[in-house]
Amino acid sequence: MKIALFPGSFDPITIAHVNILQRATPLFDKIVIGIGLNSSKQNFLTAEQRLQILETVFQGYKNIEIQTYEGLTVDFCRKINATYMVRGIRSASDFEYERAIAQINQTMMPEVETILLLSKPEYSAISSTIVRDILRNHGDVSPFVPKEALGFLYQP
Repeated sequence: MKIALFPGSFDPITIAHVNILQRATPLFDKIVIGIGLNSSKQNFLTAEQRLQILETVFQGYKNIEIQTYEGLTVDFCRKINATYMVRGIRSASDFEYERAIAQINQTMMPEVETILLLSKPEYSAISSTIVRDILRNHGDVSPFVPKEALGFLYQP
């Protein structure tokens, strides 16, 4: 069984994340979306909120599971028996960052292969960081996040 991990903070998920996952699903028997928890990071959404949003966005996908994890991503790969890691690339700087991480991960766990998928050009400017900034300043993020996420992001 080909199992892939799509790790990230998903704080919040964007339409760029969704597009990468939609394009990756036919390539694997199962994809686990791994919500990485980092206690030293100031998150906009709680882990529970991110989990709920992702479960709502991907409820119709038979080969996608969502889990949270702490610690090293390669250790989580071992836990879920993933031999692939999927990452999205928006720019040359993303590539350099992801290449370095993929090489370190390859050293720590040679059986995991990192698959880099290029972002579609129309999504290359979208990032969770930008979406968080728009949310903090009470702007409209509807063009940048899946519609299923909006109810979670705009609550009174």
